[in-house]
Amino acid sequence: MSQIPPTPTNLRGAVDLSGLVNRPQASAGGAASEAAPGEAIELPSLFFQGTDANFNDFIDLSMRVPVVVALSASWADPDRRLATVLDTVTSDLSGRIVLVQVDVDANPQLVQAFQAQSVPAVAGIVAGRPVQLFAGAIPEDQVRDVVAQLLELAAQNGVTGTAKVDATAGETPEDEAAEPEPEPLPPLHAEAYEAIDRGDYPAAIAAYKTAIAQDPRDTMAIAGLAQVSLLDRLAGRTLDEIRSAAAADPADLHAQLAVADLDLSGGHVDDAFDRLLTVFPSLDAAGKEAVRARILEYFEIVGVDDPRVGKARARLASLLY
Repeated sequence: MSQIPPTPTNLRGAVDLSGLVNRPQASAGGAASEAAPGEAIELPSLFFQGTDANFNDFIDLSMRVPVVVALSASWADPDRRLATVLDTVTSDLSGRIVLVQVDVDANPQLVQAFQAQSVPAVAGIVAGRPVQLFAGAIPEDQVRDVVAQLLELAAQNGVTGTAKVDATAGETPEDEAAEPEPEPLPPLHAEAYEAIDRGDYPAAIAAYKTAIAQDPRDTMAIAGLAQVSLLDRLAGRTLDEIRSAAAADPADLHAQLAVADLDLSGGHVDDAFDRLLTVFPSLDAAGKEAVRARILEYFEIVGVDDPRVGKARARLASLLY
């Protein structure tokens, strides 16, 4: 669900990050105008990891080069696919944008500052001001369209610098062994990925279920099925619709399950677990089984080795036995 970047006048209504980074508010045409049009800015890379601690650097950089910020979670397949698209688009633009990846689980202040309600979510920063771009793993052609609009907005605000990377950076010495090529995905996994990329979640679900039927120990397919099932349940629904339904009828289990899905998709893992485990004791047998099955899906999505999964598993066990 892409969103056209706001005009410079509407930019003043975007999220204000100045409180997070403890810096004076920048105007859209102020400091940015000091950068010479088309100037080359020496950088070690076009790709960076943003954190609550270092984000001030990227806001400063946005006075000279447009910055694209991707908020994602390492456990979500759609986030990894979008990351590949963003890497490609950034490389193709040859320094006209810089890409900053943010891990939502490790950087709660940035999640709050950008008002990210789900992952992946992508924003821009132009002249020190954030611009909401889109949420979800949209197709590559749409990503390119949105980034082109961001570049137009940047030009209107005098942000026209180009990042220049040392051509020798990242070169592999001749005597250093090259990394092996990644193994191709199994056919059914590839089929599922392709279906997800075109937004056909039922087809992806069917592919993963077939893979599991062929090999019940296929942990990648089990995790993939849980992830795409979550996407399918949330597809076409809005945040307001889901939360309003749950608030209107707290006893509606399906509404509570939907809010838990929303929490998990936004990286609020503990909230999702707590919501379902809190309601669990009051449910009948069918309701308890529905919640147990959903929580087991969440374990696969988050990762069975995650400490939050360990705590939720212990709490679920105490409720079951």
